[in-house]
Amino acid sequence: MSVVEGDRLLVRSVRHGGPWAAGLAVAALTAAVADLLLPAALGAAVDAVLAPDARPGRWLAVAVGLVALIAAAEISTDLAAGMSGARATARLRHTLAGHVLALDPRAARRFPPGDLVSRLAGQVPEAGGAAAAVVLAGAAVVPPLGSLVALALIDPWLGATFVGGLAVLVALMRTYVTDAAEATTRYQRTQSDIAARLTEALAGARTIGAAGTVEREIARVLRPLPDLGRHGGRTWDMLGTAAARGAVVAPLAQLAVVAVAGLALTAGRLTPGALLAALQYATLGAGLGGVVGVLGRIARARAGSGRIAEVLAAPAHRHGDAGLPPGDGRLELRAVTVRHPAGGDRPVLDGIDLEVPGGATVAVVGRSGAGKSTLAAVAGRLLDPDEGDVRLDGVPLRRLRPEALRRAVGYAFARPVLVGDTVGAAIGLGPDRRTPELVRADARAARVDTVVERLPAGYDTPLREAPLSGGEAQRLGVARALRAERLLVLDDATSSLDTVTEHEVYQALLGTRDRRTRLVVTHRAGTAARADLVVWLDRGRVRACAPHDVLRPDPEYRALFPAAGR
Repeated sequence: MSVVEGDRLLVRSVRHGGPWAAGLAVAALTAAVADLLLPAALGAAVDAVLAPDARPGRWLAVAVGLVALIAAAEISTDLAAGMSGARATARLRHTLAGHVLALDPRAARRFPPGDLVSRLAGQVPEAGGAAAAVVLAGAAVVPPLGSLVALALIDPWLGATFVGGLAVLVALMRTYVTDAAEATTRYQRTQSDIAARLTEALAGARTIGAAGTVEREIARVLRPLPDLGRHGGRTWDMLGTAAARGAVVAPLAQLAVVAVAGLALTAGRLTPGALLAALQYATLGAGLGGVVGVLGRIARARAGSGRIAEVLAAPAHRHGDAGLPPGDGRLELRAVTVRHPAGGDRPVLDGIDLEVPGGATVAVVGRSGAGKSTLAAVAGRLLDPDEGDVRLDGVPLRRLRPEALRRAVGYAFARPVLVGDTVGAAIGLGPDRRTPELVRADARAARVDTVVERLPAGYDTPLREAPLSGGEAQRLGVARALRAERLLVLDDATSSLDTVTEHEVYQALLGTRDRRTRLVVTHRAGTAARADLVVWLDRGRVRACAPHDVLRPDPEYRALFPAAGR
């Protein structure tokens, strides 16, 4: 991902601020202009007081009005900065989260969950603050530059003196933003690395505890901490160095202006009011050092945008706009090849040709690593093949609208991830809302209805509070998949069930009248025996496709199943 893409995202983030970003620009510019006008008004008031016919009231009123305007503008600036940042952050989070969920599975492996959470929670707000950072940086430059013009108008020698100090200060801070953005990016990457390691450790907490490697795992998670400290220290060092340079050069420039102004007053070229205005403009000009803090915000926003752009550059699934014609769920795989993401000589699936008749139940069997789960993934387009085509009722899956695809195909997995606020919502998850009656019917078909009814609030029990065993979670996953209209893919989805319960589940599934097509990845002979056809995968290829009774005499086929299940 190039730096240019990150900068383009930064510009889009500024636009995402919407009307609040425009309001921020107006408020910040108003405050800056009022800051510039105030010294002139005060200087005029002083000269009016010293005049023989003193009438300073008008200029004092102008000064008071400018002070009030500055206060109102600064309040509006703070409000608009917060609102524009919140709006842009929400938009970026929505975009990033949507893209993450749509990523091609092979592209998603580049970004561990902890890393993605770090980007969503930490770096999106940094990028979302781009509008405020850019506008405030621009507004912060207005008073010093305006002071330069005002000093030149008061006395050309004052302007020339201030230009010298300004040039030195700009030269000293010239590379600050680029260097700070680089250091911040490295800090954020290290932070994401720690978050990814911590997420892995939390997911495997029971395994770590059982292995007695808690201290070793803590050390592994925190191993990048010195790098984090080094990158963070470098960021603060650069900020401190830039601030120190500004703190030294700016007051020196201010003192030079004061000295020249004093000489001009002595020579009679300045009035007392003009001297006061010159001193205040010198103070405003010296405030250029305060731009360092705003530049730091731009550096952080730029780094955050770069980190987000890295994820957005990863390829996502592309969908078509076609729907499905009437059909019974006929599934076709034509010369399907899937290569291992890490490379290697042998593909995971190698030129698979397979036709599953509509309404049939097909068991997929094979040794570990034969490609069973990959076949299940390409069947419903969780994964696109590198070569070949997958069709449902004659329509290539790539051409289908996402909602049409997900209504037609349902998945149940060996380790289902249940999503939803309640148990009922987890079962009903899908592109269309399920009525309570349909949710209960699916639960009955998956033989999990009695489990749910024993929960404190039944189907309304919060999912986090539901004490579920591995087998019960699998049955909830099966119930969720039953919303599929044409193709049901069960990827070892009953492996945690006892033989009796698994038999009851499959009896219910195979006994339904709609006869959806079923593709069942299994390691159990009983499941294969109940299927209409068995697809025997061996090293990524179809070794045989026939009923279980036809294949059973082959000793290598029988060796695929545990002795108890033969």
